[in-house]
Amino acid sequence: MLTAGLKKEDQPYCRLEVIYEYFNAVLINERDEEGNYLELGKEFILVPNDHFNNLPVNISLSDVQVPTNMYNKDPAIVNGVYWSESLNKVFVDNFDRDPSLIWQYFGSAKGFFRQYPGIKWEPDENGVIAFDCRNRKWYIQAATSPKDVVILVDVSGSMKGLRLTIAKQTVSSILDTLGDDDFFNIIAYNEELHYVEPCLNGTLVQADRANKEHFREHLDKLFAKGIGMLDIALNEAFNMLNEFNHTGQGSICSQAIMLITDGAVDTYDTIFAKYNWPDRKVSVLSPLLNGKPKASYPI
Repeated sequence: MLTAGLKKEDQPYCRLEVIYEYFNAVLINERDEEGNYLELGKEFILVPNDHFNNLPVNISLSDVQVPTNMYNKDPAIVNGVYWSESLNKVFVDNFDRDPSLIWQYFGSAKGFFRQYPGIKWEPDENGVIAFDCRNRKWYIQAATSPKDVVILVDVSGSMKGLRLTIAKQTVSSILDTLGDDDFFNIIAYNEELHYVEPCLNGTLVQADRANKEHFREHLDKLFAKGIGMLDIALNEAFNMLNEFNHTGQGSICSQAIMLITDGAVDTYDTIFAKYNWPDRKVSVLSPLLNGKPKASYPI
């Protein structure tokens, strides 16, 4: 809106500010040096409750946890917290109908976590709360479809030192995203193929906790040498996924190849044309190592 009598550049303007406040689980009941409640803190009544392991809780309200690396007044988060406030009544009604219920919660793709009953969250000694609902098994399983994944790890000579360390950590992080409905295998490659678990040559295994931990232990045995022959690894991965799918085992849903490397010297169009075109049933993803972009692959 413009005001009559003023040039456009002199017009007053309206700035949209976030005025909605919610109960932030970290800030509730916290005060500043003058004794005033912190913003997003406010008074939040907490009473020890035997049903919740004698923790101080509020059975009338939920509150919201936001990961430390997220801005708790980001408009996207505030907007989501606002519309999810209606869950308070749902949580309370559920508990009234079934007092045996314990914790109820909602996890958002934006990162905020609404929990009932409301409880105060305490950061660690570094002032950090590492919890992010999007990394939890229940969230990942609900947000993603079952999938078969082959992880290819470059262990050629160029991966020596820090790059191989980063590669191993990247693989471990990928395993964290897999759940019981997923199937996977890990193949290291240079001029030859090296199954991380030789007993599972040519097949995929369920991504349950025991199997993932078993593979993590074997990652420490990888070392870098030789020349990276990605074409051999891609052929093996595509063949494995194709044969596994035809057995009727696995997720019977999405399939993917995760490529962990510091670079590739070709686009391997011939391999993709043979196995993945035109339907492109298998997604091929290549995370970054050392922040350097890698060759792009058709998916």
